[in-house]
Formats: sequence, structure tokens, C-alpha cells
Amino acid sequence: MAFNFGATAGAGAANPTAHPAGAFGGFGTTTTTAAPAFSFSAPTNTGTSGLFGATQNKGFGFGTSFGTGTGTGLGSGLGTGLGFGGFGTQQQQTTLGGGLFSQPAQTPAQSNQLINTASALSAPTLLGDERDAILAKWNQLQAFWGTGKGYFNNNIAPVEFTQENPFCRFKAVGYSLMPNNKDEDGLVVLVFNRKEIDIRSQQQQLVESLHKILGGNQTLTVNVEGVKTMPDDQTEVIIYVVERSPNGTSRRVPATTLYAHFEQANIKSSLQQLGVSLSMARTELSPAQVKQLLQNPPAGVDPIIWEQAKVDNPDPDKLIPVPMVGFKELLRRLKVQDQMTKQHQTRLDIISEDISELQKNQTTTMAKIAQYKRKLMALSHRTLQVLIKQEIQRKSGYAIQADEEQLRVQLDTIQCELNAPTQFKGRLNELMSQIRMQNHFGAVRAEERYYIDADLLREIKQHLKQQQEGLSHLISIIKDDLEDIKLIEHGLNESIPIRGGVFS
Repeated sequence: MAFNFGATAGAGAANPTAHPAGAFGGFGTTTTTAAPAFSFSAPTNTGTSGLFGATQNKGFGFGTSFGTGTGTGLGSGLGTGLGFGGFGTQQQQTTLGGGLFSQPAQTPAQSNQLINTASALSAPTLLGDERDAILAKWNQLQAFWGTGKGYFNNNIAPVEFTQENPFCRFKAVGYSLMPNNKDEDGLVVLVFNRKEIDIRSQQQQLVESLHKILGGNQTLTVNVEGVKTMPDDQTEVIIYVVERSPNGTSRRVPATTLYAHFEQANIKSSLQQLGVSLSMARTELSPAQVKQLLQNPPAGVDPIIWEQAKVDNPDPDKLIPVPMVGFKELLRRLKVQDQMTKQHQTRLDIISEDISELQKNQTTTMAKIAQYKRKLMALSHRTLQVLIKQEIQRKSGYAIQADEEQLRVQLDTIQCELNAPTQFKGRLNELMSQIRMQNHFGAVRAEERYYIDADLLREIKQHLKQQQEGLSHLISIIKDDLEDIKLIEHGLNESIPIRGGVFS
């Protein structure tokens, strides 16, 4: 999903309109200048100078911009005047500069806003006693939280705290993928408030409606590059327009030119009737633009955090730091991440199914190859037999020639070597015998499977237990008898010397 950092403003715009929901940021407002006719060769000049010297009402890369193109220079879309600067912001002639890349000079209204904010956070004079200190802490808490109003003076309106104020704690820096499409590719993103299945089922009608919006010119052809699901039942459709010249050549309409046409008031209302909530040109940023963006941290973001985000960038060539303000933006990025995870999982499932199908095809193909090899071998043998018989018929009645006799001698020699006991035939016979024995033993082992009834097994166990007990009893008797024999032997040995003394 491309991110939209606010909106651009043309000098001839009279009534600003709110930026459509769904873009990143969405803090500013959009003012457009209606062009009298759609022309790809002569873009409308609004009379103002854009961020990079462009004269068209257009965005680049991430879409549009932070802030608004008003005379204040910092943008009223942030409420406090302390928010992000313009990302491609176009200022009126009363400002000294615009955008994130050239901080505009502060006007008296902005200075008063800063003074009021500082007074609300540090020294309110609403009650004139020690309760003002408690009120200052309460205002600081509201500023940290990013919501509420800071009362500081009875004669001055309170300060409105939003999540875009520089004191809000709920800020972080994430990373977004930079588009790598060129302006010549002509890719423009249209975000529809409809489901993907509805867009795909009515894709042809959608193309015809877009062609009518472009004036119904027969030299223009609207093509759909891709359709992608987005959170909150939205769908991203990437289109490009091909323009055919009378001489037969064709080219893609540049993305910035097509985007500028879609941003015209009457065209934009027609797109909104089709369900388009956001349109942006998908074009890459130049190295100079990326460098200038990274050098100046967005308003309200701590420069130290911005520098650390640049250092921690995992892929500086493809990713760019993007400020995240508030829980809504975090939730939106989380939904986008979940959506991309689902898409990746779906793609992995498709790849897994393709791999399974390829494995099945491979198994079938290998089986067919083996079958064809066997068939080829059989045909080769049949062909050889036919050749032998044909040669026998052809040589019938002729004497054996010298080369044939020499060939017969060689064949007899080979046959004798093969039939020798210690040569190939003997070894082959020995191997064949071993293979037969192994097959025989394997078959015997496979057939020798006995099953014993549970009752019979229990009786066998009981019988063996009784035998064991009998053997134990017999062993104990033998041990007792051995003790008695030893006692007898000991008595006999003591009685022998006594009898010898009596006889002497």
C-alpha cells in the first residue's frame, strides 16, 4: 500500500476539501484547480511553484503530502500548527517556503500558538493560586496523551491538544517500501471502498467507466495492472492508460499527468461516485529527494529518534523511515501487515499445491520413462533377432570368410573367459546363490509369525512361575544338605585324633 503524506494545493483553489480517509497521515486538506480539458501533452500550470519546481498539482512517490497549502506555512490540518511539514507541499506567495525540506518562516499567528502552548504547559494563569501548578501538570498530561484542551487564561481560548503535537508520547518511526516505478510507467493507484471480489466481478464495467471519465477518447485505452485487497473492505486497483497516435505508435501516459487529471474537481467527484476514496501516482523518488527528506526530520519528531531510525534502517536502498503518530496509525499498519501476511500465506499455499502437482507429474513421468526404457530394450532385442535371421538367410550357402572366422575365434575366447570357474561366471553364480539365500531367509522370517492366545499365555506364565518356585525350594534344600555335610565332616575330623590316642 502506498502512503499518503497529506495533500497538495494549487494557487487557484478556492474551497479546500477534506482529504479522503485511508491514507497515511491524512492531517492536511486538499485543494484542486479544475482544468478546462484533459490534455496529456500540456499540463495545467497553476501559477505556483511546487516542492521540486513542479507546476502541476501532483504528488510523488508516496502520493500527496503532509500539511496544507495555506498561507500559514505549517498547515491548519494539524490543529496546533506544530505538526508535520509538507511532503510535496505547495505554498501561496505569502509564505517564504514550504514543506518538510524547507521549513517556512513563522507567522504571528504561529508565534502566538507556540506562546499559548508554552503557557498552557508551564505557567497557566487561569486561577491565580497554587491550583495553576496542578492545572499545568494536567495540561502536560493531556499533551503527552495527545488529546484534550489546555486552559491557561480566562481571556484566551484553550489550546487544542492532538496526537500530532510535538509533546505527544505516542509516536514512533517505522519503515515503508519506496516505490521503484518510473513516471513513464504511468501507474496510478485508485483505492475503492469495495471488496476485491466485487471489483474483480465488475472489472470490465470499471474499465469502461474510467474510459468515460477520461472523455471516451478512442485513442486512449485503460488497462488494469493489478488488484489487491486492503483492510476495512477496501481494494487497491493499479491502472495505466495507453495513448495511441495516428501513425500507429503507442505510449503510456505519464503517471503524474494522469494523476493531475484525476485530481481535478469534476473528475474527482466522478471517481468518488465510482467509490474511489484515494488516488495517487506510484512513482519513485529521486536520490536528491530521498537525501533531502532524510536530512530534515518531520516536525514533532525528535531529531535523535529520526537519526537513530536512519541508522537502524534494515535496507536503506529500499526502505524509508515513516513517522507513526497515534494508535490509529499503528492499528492501520497492523491491519496492512496482517493483510500482507494473509496474501503471502495464500501465495505459499498456491506454491505448495503447485509443488505437489509437479511431484505427482514427476512420479508419473518417471514411471512412463521406465516403461519406455523396458519397451525400447524389448524392441532392440527383437530388432537384433530379426537382423540375425536376415543375416543367416543372406549368408546361407556361402563359405565362412576370414573376418567371420576371426570374429568366431574372438567370441569363443570371450565365452571361455566367462565360463572359467574363477572368472565372471563363477562370481555371478556365487552372487546369485547369496541373493537366493537372502530371499529365502527373508521369506521364512516373514512367514514365521506366531500368535499366542491370552489365556494360554497366562497359563504358561503361571506354569513357569511354579517351576521357578520349585527350583528355588530345591536350591534351598541343597544348601541345607551342604551345611549338614560340612558339619559331619567337621565332627569326623575332630574324632580321629581322640581315637588314635586311645589305641596307643
